[in-house]
Amino acid sequence: MIDRDGYRPNVGIILCNARNQVFWGKRIREHSWQFPQGGIKYGESPEQAMYRELMEEVGLRPEHVKILGRTRDWLRYDVPTNWIKREWRGSYKGQKQIWFLLRLVGRDSDVSLRASTHPEFDAWRWSDYWVAMDAVIEFKRDVYRMALKELSSHLADRRRVRVAEKLDQSVR
Repeated sequence: MIDRDGYRPNVGIILCNARNQVFWGKRIREHSWQFPQGGIKYGESPEQAMYRELMEEVGLRPEHVKILGRTRDWLRYDVPTNWIKREWRGSYKGQKQIWFLLRLVGRDSDVSLRASTHPEFDAWRWSDYWVAMDAVIEFKRDVYRMALKELSSHLADRRRVRVAEKLDQSVR
């Protein structure tokens, strides 16, 4: 399902633990790390898609998390032409995403990267909220920064997040 502007509706998930560290998954057979994300199916709300993707990619159910916030609008990124399937070229530009900030209220042991028959990740870790983005594929980095910045206001320790945000800006 691609909109008239060439963007596929999608959700992105920033999952935090009690220390405001974020979950990063390592793509199978790649050396890139990312947040869980996935397409919104026809008839699905962004929230329904988020819970489905969370289960498929991370093995977490709704009772394992609490929604802290979501982005107000769609955040978009373009996919480089060489990454686009040949049959989609000309009609597909990239993804538009609604991002959710979640708090893990379950345990680390509730995470299961093999919850689906087509796993996305082969490893995961917790990292500081404003970790450097150099392990994220280049064309997604700006959207990640925008989502993290917008959603940081929902975290309890805002003072620490502001300090970390300044550090992130100095790393760029």
